[in-house]
Order: sequence, then structure tokens, then C-alpha cells
Amino acid sequence: MRVLCAFPEAMPSSNSRPPSCLAPVALFLALLLHLFLSSQAGDRRPLPVDRAPGLKEKTLILLDVSTKNPIRTVNENFLSLQLDPSIIHDGWLDFLSSKRLVTLARGLSPAFLRFGGKRTDFLQFQNLRNPAKSRGGPGPDYYLKNYEDDIVRSDVALDKQKGCKIAQHPDVMLELQREKAAQMHLVLLKEQFSNTYSNLILTEPNNYRTMHGRAVNGSQLGKDYIQLKSLLQPIRIYSRASLYGPNIGRPRKNVIALLDGFMKVAGSTVDAVTWQHCYIDGRVVKVMDFLKTRLLDTLSDQIRKIQKVVNTYTPGKKIWLEGVVTTSAGGTNNLSDSYAAGFLWLNTLGMLAHQGIDVVIRHSFFDHGYNHLVDQNFNPLPDYWLSLLYKRLIGPKVLAVHVAGLQRKPRPGRVIRDKLRIYAHCTNHHNHNYVRGSITLFIINLHRSRKKIKLAGTLRDKLVHQYLLQPYGQEGLKSKSVQLNGQPLVMVDDGTLPELKPRPLRAGRTLVIPPVTMGFYVVKNVNALACRYR
Repeated sequence: MRVLCAFPEAMPSSNSRPPSCLAPVALFLALLLHLFLSSQAGDRRPLPVDRAPGLKEKTLILLDVSTKNPIRTVNENFLSLQLDPSIIHDGWLDFLSSKRLVTLARGLSPAFLRFGGKRTDFLQFQNLRNPAKSRGGPGPDYYLKNYEDDIVRSDVALDKQKGCKIAQHPDVMLELQREKAAQMHLVLLKEQFSNTYSNLILTEPNNYRTMHGRAVNGSQLGKDYIQLKSLLQPIRIYSRASLYGPNIGRPRKNVIALLDGFMKVAGSTVDAVTWQHCYIDGRVVKVMDFLKTRLLDTLSDQIRKIQKVVNTYTPGKKIWLEGVVTTSAGGTNNLSDSYAAGFLWLNTLGMLAHQGIDVVIRHSFFDHGYNHLVDQNFNPLPDYWLSLLYKRLIGPKVLAVHVAGLQRKPRPGRVIRDKLRIYAHCTNHHNHNYVRGSITLFIINLHRSRKKIKLAGTLRDKLVHQYLLQPYGQEGLKSKSVQLNGQPLVMVDDGTLPELKPRPLRAGRTLVIPPVTMGFYVVKNVNALACRYR
């Protein structure tokens, strides 16, 4: 409490009365004495303090980025895609003939394309010639049949449409790209592989007992990978093929034991170690689940567990998150395909890159449950637009972020989980709208109030382009449509994606992040040393 009193000018007489402010001072001292006596009597409750409304909202956050050296450099194809075997039921012809779908796929290039999932454990290659080919008709030379006698084309390559590069994977009993001269070699290899291994190379080997009634340990799985590598090497087009595995599930105790045995035997055989992650049980999910910081942080612990095992046997080996979904059991309609799910997806991208994971493969690109980027009508969902912005703006070099005014001092036994998450990368050097040396921030605000960020240090007084992504429509966080800087994002036509127009912010302006939103901010012409060269 502060007491203000204005003392009058000194009176000429020494017998003048005391100043008029002494009465309030005496009252104030009496109040202090009363409080002291109350505390001695055991009443230690703090007096209520009236905070000014909107005090939290006025907190200014200072943000700077280290621009000298990157802390990580991830794969150019960091954000990659997966197709689930369930699309076999719908037929590949829809996928191939849809100009709209090819346009959407091209927007997310460059990327690896993985054809995989649990159902690939039941896919078997059979040497069945296409009868139409003998009559000079169109179509593949050979068919791939699964256990339900579904027929799928086996010579499809999305990179022929200038979309994605193919990631060879041992649990994919199917190569999407072949040279005509090597087709017979491939058939022989498939037959030999099928006779030798049956269904031994699989997705989530830790669940093999549940799916097949048989178990496989890590050491045996490692030996199988070594033998698979020996089968591939004699064939010219596969002699340099990459091999990824073991594609385990969530790293619990038994799964870590399987990974440990595998790495001990075949750690040097695989080009990257792979695992899968699912955030939420799809049967029990609410929109607010996607805003829980505790849920967002579960991935970080899994990364550390995987890295600990990998670095024990093969330090520096690349690690891929080969299959990530927000919710299990195919997802939940109007939730895992909504704007709200984007918080998990964008945080996943930021956290994985920051912790050194080389590639993340999104399950699924289209037509599988409600975790996909594109729905069954080939309409892009919120996570697609989020991924498109990421591809256009984010480069592979990860930068350290320094924040002041955000972290609180943690109390003993209490973990502080931030609801404002900030990541920084060098801007994608393929984006010709920005010169090399620019920096892109992407920010997630899970608070129910807006946050103000002041760029400091090397970022001070720089021009900024804002790409703010918000839900569009009356559904709010459950919306399947999004707007960029207030303009709804829709395809121009089947062959044209919309222009992603930024909102320029004047130099030195404070960034205002609306509540429960996410966005990208390109800081132009920083001339960051870490971002000048590839």
C-alpha cells in the first residue's frame, strides 16, 4: 500500500500544528499493527488481491532465435506420406485416374511414399499374368492378390506423376516402382521371399502373437532382415535399395526388449530404425483432448526411449517415425479429421525435428478412417492444409529458440507444460518468395487468451509474413474447413491448389497470436548464417 501526502510549505512559527497528512499515516500504522497481531494469532490467509482484468493477456513474450548454427538437420523428405492397404477395397484406379488427388499429392512433394499397415502382413505376391496383356490390352503385367482376393495394380509409382519418392520397406510385400527389364527378377525374388519367410517381415512385430498366434523375438527378426538384405543385393535395381525397420509399436517394456535384440543383431543392416505412434484411444475422445499439453508431451518420452536403445548399438543411426496417427481404431469422425487435430500434428512435426528424428510418415494420405489428410471424396482436410504450409515454408534446418517472459519457475515435483509452443527453422530454400537467410517460426497457442510476442535480438525490426490458420465455419474447432489469414482455403480446380497469400506485418510490430490457433511467421531478410547455405 502506498500513502501519498503533500506537505505544506514550512510555517514561520515553530509552534505550528503537525501536517495534515499525519492522521492518515497514523491510520495506516494502526492497520499494519492489526495485521501483525492477526498473523500471530494464526490467521495466515492472504488478503484477496484484485488483479486488473486482462493482466495475463498483456504479458509480453520476448523471442529470439540462434542464427549461427542449426541444432539439427532433418531429411529433405521429413514430412512423408503413407497409403493404407484398406484402399485396395476401393481400387487403385480411382487413385491413379483422379487428377485432383495427384494435384494434392504433388503439393506435398518431395516426400517418401510408404504403402503399409497391418494388412500388408497378409499381402502375398502371386505370379498371375494379366490376361488383358496377352491381347495387347492396358494394365500391369502382374497382379498382387491379398488374402481376400482383392486385386491391385503392382506397377504404380506416384513419383512418375512428380509426386513422391518411393520408400522401399520390408513389410510392404509390394514394390510400387519396377523397371520392365527386372520384372522377372522381381517375381522370382517375391516367390523366394514368400517361401522363405512366409509373413515374417511385418508391421508392429511386437503384436505378431496377437495377429498370428506366433511370436518373434528381436534377435530372430534381426537375422531375417540380414537374410532379406542378402536376397536384394544380387538384383541390380535393388542392390542399393534402402532397408528400414523393425517398425515396432509404442515403446513399452516388451517392445524395448524386442528393439534391443534387433539392434544387437541387425542394427548396422537397416538404413534407419522405425517405430509407430498413436496418441489417443479412438473410442474415447473429446475435442478438448487435442488441447491437453500432457498428451502432446507423450511423444517426447517415446523418442528418448528409442534413441537410448539405438545409440547403444549404432550411435548416430537415423530414426524414422514410420506411421503416426492422432487416434486409434481408424480415428473419430468430426474430431481426428477436424481443425482441433492439427494441434497434435503440428506439435508432432516440431517436436520430432527438434529432437532429431529424420523422417515422419503420416498415416494416412487418404481413404483410411478419419486420420487421413484427404477424405474419400478427394477433399483436403485441415491437416492437409497444415502440411502444405509446412512443406512450402519449413526447411530441414532446425534452430534454437530463446524465450523470455514465458517459462515459470517450476516448483518441486511439478512439471510445467507450456501451452504456447514455438519452433523455428530456416525457411524452405525452394520457396522463391524468400531469400536464403530467412527464418520461419511456427507457433501453437493453446491458451484461451491471445498472446503477444515481441521479436528481439537478430529478429528485431524485421519484416514478417503471417500465415495464420484458423477454423472456418460454425463448427469451430470441429470444423473440417480452414481459413488462412481470414480467407477460406479451397482448391481452385482439380489441377490447381490455391495461392497461399501471407499477411505482411510491418517491421517491429508485435505478433499477436489469437487464442487456440496456430500459424507460421516468416521473418524476412534475417541473413541468418545457418540458413544461407544448404
